[in-house]
Amino acid sequence: MTKAIDSGDTPPASAPHTAAPVVSRAASPTPTPTRRARSDNRPNILLVLTDDQPKETDWALRQTADWLGGSGVTFARAHANTPLCAPSRASIMSGRYAHNHGLLDTRHPAHLDQHTTVQRQLHEAGYRTGLFGKYLNFWHPGTNPPHFDEWLLQEPVAYYNGHYNDNGTVRNIKGYNTTVIKDRTLDFIDRSRTDDRPWFAYVATRSAHEVNIPETKYAHARVPDWDGRPSVFESDKADKPPFLRKANHPFEQGKALRERQLRTLLSVDDAMSDLRDKLRSLGQLDNTLVLFTSDHGLCWGDHGWLRKSVPYRPSLEVPFQLSWPAGGFTGGTDDRLTGHVDIAPTFLDAAGITPDTPHDGHSLLDRGNDRDHLLAEWWWNRQDKQPIHTWASYIGKSEQYTEYYRGRLDADGRPKGSGKVIFREYYDLRADPYQLTNRLHGASTAEERRLGVPGLAKGLAAARLS
Repeated sequence: MTKAIDSGDTPPASAPHTAAPVVSRAASPTPTPTRRARSDNRPNILLVLTDDQPKETDWALRQTADWLGGSGVTFARAHANTPLCAPSRASIMSGRYAHNHGLLDTRHPAHLDQHTTVQRQLHEAGYRTGLFGKYLNFWHPGTNPPHFDEWLLQEPVAYYNGHYNDNGTVRNIKGYNTTVIKDRTLDFIDRSRTDDRPWFAYVATRSAHEVNIPETKYAHARVPDWDGRPSVFESDKADKPPFLRKANHPFEQGKALRERQLRTLLSVDDAMSDLRDKLRSLGQLDNTLVLFTSDHGLCWGDHGWLRKSVPYRPSLEVPFQLSWPAGGFTGGTDDRLTGHVDIAPTFLDAAGITPDTPHDGHSLLDRGNDRDHLLAEWWWNRQDKQPIHTWASYIGKSEQYTEYYRGRLDADGRPKGSGKVIFREYYDLRADPYQLTNRLHGASTAEERRLGVPGLAKGLAAARLS
């Protein structure tokens, strides 16, 4: 094992810091594809997962939008089921809500049963599998990730000069995280010239997680101005939960955070362009299912909050685009309620594999497969020294009902406490998309009945037990 000597988020001292606007690269000549005949027609699967990327970041991803927005489907109402890195990634891998897969915080990756993962089923069904980038928080870097044929796993995750498990050898690799893992993904894809198996690549970049360090060429890129949104300027928070009433991050901090995030995402956009070029050169662009999303969103000062972990749209909603021309997913917008729990079922459906472990989500390939609500949940954990109440939320097509509970996670990442409801919220998402008015604040019992709250509470309780 090689000892890490420099794994911090520090760009090379000699690198120039120059502004660099986003410019779409001119299309390079497409070489004649040279590859072995495929043994079957199952699609390749490429999952690109960013970190802490909220919506309203399209400016930094124009090449990605040109690809996936132009020849794929944009899911306009996609959500993280838990707005925290490791639980969210475990839901993506397993198709299960966090209360079912058991990984509720960022410190106990062993709580996820690796037998339940999509990579296990794809691998056993004959897919060549690769992992490049972030896996699960606190994953021991010397431990190989199960059910992957090859990997370049980074832990801890850093923007520059990271510490990686490189196919079983732990070492430092110089360079920018997004570029390093992109290059290894390209190598993995390129080997399909001589390997006729379909492949699955799980690509997870550091961008756009704080502390945001852009690639040197984008360090001073000019970012479009932002005027905020009503939730950033909310002045009266008497109807919000107690911990949020004390939050006081101003607009200026949210604006600066947005700017830092966008600069790191410029490199993700370049990586997506290179991945597209590689697939095109191999003749695999048509029959590769590509899914681009983030593990959760982030607040830019909304309700005074500058993080994730809260049941509000900037924290829960994520970019989510899927392209698979051979499967009929080309162009358009899909308004179905979508969650991370739908990703694993979708991948297995595309590969023609029957799930052999329970899923809480469903395949997005069946356009008639819709739901009327989605569950989101979060637990106060040791990472948060100040109380952020445990909560669960029923997200409907036009309303959202949230309960906050007394309790937190213990040292082993398991729930403890009475679970007593200590606060509630109801938002009319059509009339109040910025969630400024909690309709339960001061509401009478009759008003709650008129809003349908008893039924929503019953539905939330059932979802938490499902």
